[in-house]
Amino acid sequence: MLPQALQNTIEALGHLPGVGARTAERYAYYLFKSNARISSDIANALANLHNGVKFCPVTFALIDQHSDKSTLYTDPERDKSTILVVEEPLDIFAIEQTKQYHGTYHVLGGAISPIDGITPDQLHIQELLNRLIPDQVKEVIIATNPSVEGESTALLLQKMLNETHPNIKVTRLARGLPLGVDLSYADQITLSAALENRTSI
Repeated sequence: MLPQALQNTIEALGHLPGVGARTAERYAYYLFKSNARISSDIANALANLHNGVKFCPVTFALIDQHSDKSTLYTDPERDKSTILVVEEPLDIFAIEQTKQYHGTYHVLGGAISPIDGITPDQLHIQELLNRLIPDQVKEVIIATNPSVEGESTALLLQKMLNETHPNIKVTRLARGLPLGVDLSYADQITLSAALENRTSI
């Protein structure tokens, strides 16, 4: 019932996470009604996405295709003796926005999830271990997500680091209740972490 070009656009947009059939239809129709330049800009950006972005070979952060390594690693102002470990590249930007961290990063590329077929050997754990001695690392900060998968990954990392490099300090980001959240809306993991990391007043 729809023109083929519009149907193709709807199907393509439907591949995006969180975009259902109705949402894809609204997006496609909005693009059709809008200035053709908007669609052209989006198409050009997508066409250049895979050719313009790659992973840093050391930290696995996202970098420009023409770059050798992440500037957050090569910058002489960054403290290479401290590594903050995250699950995904975009997690780095959340930390950087605080302007409180001046070490380097390491992206695992996910979290352990047997249900999804993600095993430890599929993550960049060995590459992390390989960095510790060359960078003279003194502390590894584990900043995996507060989920079952994130917790499992953090425990494995802690165990491996303690076994292979017992002289290196292993820490976790403080976890607990965020400001402005009622107890009744907090999940069990958040509440457990809040109790575990309670402080004196």
